[in-house]
Amino acid sequence: MLLTLLCSALPLMAEDKQHRDSTRHELRIGWGDQNFEHLIWHASVHPVNTLPSTYHAVYEEHFRYTQHWFVEYQYRYNSWFSFGGLFDGSGVLWDEVTRNGTGDEISRDRNHSFYNLIIMPTVYFTYLHHKYVSLHSGLGFGMDINGGTEKDYKGRYTIVAPALNLTLIGISLWYDRWFVAADLGALISLTDGQHIYQFGGRMISVSAGVTL
Repeated sequence: MLLTLLCSALPLMAEDKQHRDSTRHELRIGWGDQNFEHLIWHASVHPVNTLPSTYHAVYEEHFRYTQHWFVEYQYRYNSWFSFGGLFDGSGVLWDEVTRNGTGDEISRDRNHSFYNLIIMPTVYFTYLHHKYVSLHSGLGFGMDINGGTEKDYKGRYTIVAPALNLTLIGISLWYDRWFVAADLGALISLTDGQHIYQFGGRMISVSAGVTL
């Protein structure tokens, strides 16, 4: 289906080099979803309310998600290839709540969180473009700095892990030097099969930018 759409768009996607030649520097800021974080980190246990009040248990509740926010720079080497760098930040916050056996709250500690800071070089391939519309794919590989209030199994608060960002397909809509973009892809960061920091974050991202 995608191939059919691309082929049908070819007459409209005639190359417009004059539009790109005078603007090689591209800067954009944007938002990405936290679907992965919502799936993995959430309140999954309902408080016990059928035991004596002397019973106490600690629950993780009230999860808050910052979403992914990023800034990216690209240098357009030619009409179809560009390279640059990406900085992406995201986090999750939650409360640890102590409740008794009837479900009543005894105490609440709101001071729990973790964050992921992604830093990586990126490349993009623009395979169809027009003065007003362009289609692209991209790839980035760098590092994820994971930290927060919690320790890992080795007692560390901060970890550096490899990170990979895939842009399977993206579309940009242009007006003069300004553009908005929507990308479909995935952010992956892990050290092994048991320590996964991202595995499908930023599946959808949107951004706005300018060429200079």
